[in-house]
Amino acid sequence: MQDSRHTHSHPPEARKPVATVPGLDACCGCRPAAAPKAHDHSHAGHDHDHAHDHGEDHAHGGHDHDHSSLPGPWRLGAALALAAAAEALHLAAGDSAALPRYAGMALALAAIFLAGLGIFTAGWKSLLKFQLGIDALMAVAVTGAFLLGQWPEAAMVMALYALAERIEEAAQERARHAIGGLLALRPESAEVKDANGRWASRPVAQVAVGDEVRILPGARVPFDGTVLAGQGAVDESSLTGESLPVDKAPGDRLFAGTLNAHAGLEFRVTAAIGETTLDRTIRTVEEAQSARAPTQRLIDRFARVYTPAVFAVALIVAIGAPLLLDWAWRDAIYRALVLLVIACPCALVLSTPVTVVSALASAARHGILVKGGVWLEQARGLRLVAFDKTGTLTEGKPRLTDHAVLGDGSDAAAVLRDAAALAGRSDHPVSQALAAGLPAEAREQAPEVEDFQALAGRGVSGRIAGRLLLLGNRRLMTEKGLWTDAVEQAAAPHEAAGRSLTLLADETAVRAVFAVADTLRPHVREAVDALQRLGIASAMLTGDHAAAAQAVAQEAGIAEVRAGLLPEDKLSAIAELQARHGMVAMAGDGINDAPALARADIGLAMGAAGTDVAMETAGIVILHDDLRRVAEVVRLSRRTRRVLVQNIAIALGLKLLFLGLAIAGLATMWMAVFADVGASLLVIANGLRLLRWKK
Repeated sequence: MQDSRHTHSHPPEARKPVATVPGLDACCGCRPAAAPKAHDHSHAGHDHDHAHDHGEDHAHGGHDHDHSSLPGPWRLGAALALAAAAEALHLAAGDSAALPRYAGMALALAAIFLAGLGIFTAGWKSLLKFQLGIDALMAVAVTGAFLLGQWPEAAMVMALYALAERIEEAAQERARHAIGGLLALRPESAEVKDANGRWASRPVAQVAVGDEVRILPGARVPFDGTVLAGQGAVDESSLTGESLPVDKAPGDRLFAGTLNAHAGLEFRVTAAIGETTLDRTIRTVEEAQSARAPTQRLIDRFARVYTPAVFAVALIVAIGAPLLLDWAWRDAIYRALVLLVIACPCALVLSTPVTVVSALASAARHGILVKGGVWLEQARGLRLVAFDKTGTLTEGKPRLTDHAVLGDGSDAAAVLRDAAALAGRSDHPVSQALAAGLPAEAREQAPEVEDFQALAGRGVSGRIAGRLLLLGNRRLMTEKGLWTDAVEQAAAPHEAAGRSLTLLADETAVRAVFAVADTLRPHVREAVDALQRLGIASAMLTGDHAAAAQAVAQEAGIAEVRAGLLPEDKLSAIAELQARHGMVAMAGDGINDAPALARADIGLAMGAAGTDVAMETAGIVILHDDLRRVAEVVRLSRRTRRVLVQNIAIALGLKLLFLGLAIAGLATMWMAVFADVGASLLVIANGLRLLRWKK
């Protein structure tokens, strides 16, 4: 599956949700008038259907009209009333009175004109072109019923069919635009700092990357950015599905469309309109809804054969039965017409797209972007998930995890103050993590440092109150002759766990040991356990050294670890895991993960801190860095599969039941239309249940 990934290049203007979803609009062949493509992509090497079938002539058992030909509410209501009146006259007068009969026929014609003139004419045009769609089926059935004198049934069939189409259209719109509310999350303007340091309101389209923007409490964040000033909580539930506000401070990331809950914030724009996480979310869902899922493609192929076959069976019943079975011609033709109405494949072809689009939209609202039905369907078959370590299983930044003051500990507070003073002067990431992790009292009371020096590859030195102090690694302490058995004993557990060691020493002895490590993300153990309960194994693929990898894997509950891997090594590891386990997903966030994401059956990118390359390569993007969402993807995929099977069973089961009744002469035209309408509404309602999916 690796050759179906793609990279998009989009101009930085604001985008709107796609106006049509071929998966829905072509479900029965409906082609809304003037349906524009959302994007004009030119991709090579795709092996799956994308948004390139907009202009197809869906004659494979679908509608041959557009929804603009359907009657409005008043016309539909009038048509139903006229059809009911025609039936009442027919029952009251029978065939004895000419005037009531002609009046009933006139009412029936008026009902057909109001409810389905567009459907009727489109059906006959398609039939003349040998395009056998549902409108052609309805046109033949209504014409035949009218000619046989069943004009009340003909009128009611057309009116009820038009009503069903309107209900169907409303359901499709609900699924199609379930993600459209994201557009309302973007403000129209933003407060931007000008060259003179003054704040002025500008339209969001005029704000560029690098500009400084201010947002007030209760306002939506207009762009992706990095906080420069201010501290507060931001509600990211609209984008990531995370229910609790996320604390933000200088250096933290902000996402467009999220809600600034409490305090004013100033931030620097890192992605302008058209390229924000919100825009990419909308764009991804548009494209995912346009791509056909495997089950949908299978149903489409089935429908291309099914509808002509139904026409053939109807002709055999209408012509062959009187000649071979001595049926009355009128009875045989009526049964054939009933057969045509019952056999409409609308419910069957609708069974897949409304379900898939509902699932995609629901996942997106919970911070899971699935780039098409193919990934949604495949996720249920996963047997192993391979995780990158740094930035995926871990935070991706060092933190102080342990510290110990050597000796009797009587001067512990002073030792920590000295460490804070030296570490605070260094720009090395490990020193910064050490300084940030020390107690606030130590940082606030840190003494002045004189003669500060950076010792390349070793650490730093400086004088505090006239004493020379060293803050560095094992190499520095060994060179100074300060690495003793006691220090070795204190350092060994941390080195075995793969942590980075920093030691504070004076000229005579090591005074303290500090351990810095890339810490595990919250809920990683829960995520691995959740996958295990679903029957899915976990593995770690990392370029880090073995000790650090094993320590993280043990904490996460992952048994299989591959360490010291280059990007090309990860490719080989993925291929080996696929050979042993079956379907494998790769979860990563960096550029070096992109080849493995493409090679895996499903690529899972961590979107909150992931690189653009990883997000474009992956088939599924998890916006919030919560690995528990991986198991949720599998659960949603399996639930979607269950709903798809249910819908196909409903559609085929009802069709087969009423087809048998029709051939046996026990089904009327009324029963036929109610069977078709009922099956369509059942599969639509069942598919829309996925819009209410909860994590």
